[in-house]
Amino acid sequence: MKKIIPIEEGDYYLTPEGYRCFTEQYHLKRGYCCESGCRHCPYGYNKATNSINKK
Repeated sequence: MKKIIPIEEGDYYLTPEGYRCFTEQYHLKRGYCCESGCRHCPYGYNKATNSINKK
């Protein structure tokens, strides 16, 4: 079962389209890569190559 991470200020922002975009801060708190190609992925996941490139 996945751990629920409480949302805090700075964890996301709203895009012009009205979607929540999670920040690097949130992804680091979560502690793993979901492999969804997130815009601010700190783990370096590349959806096109399906690989993680550490920064």
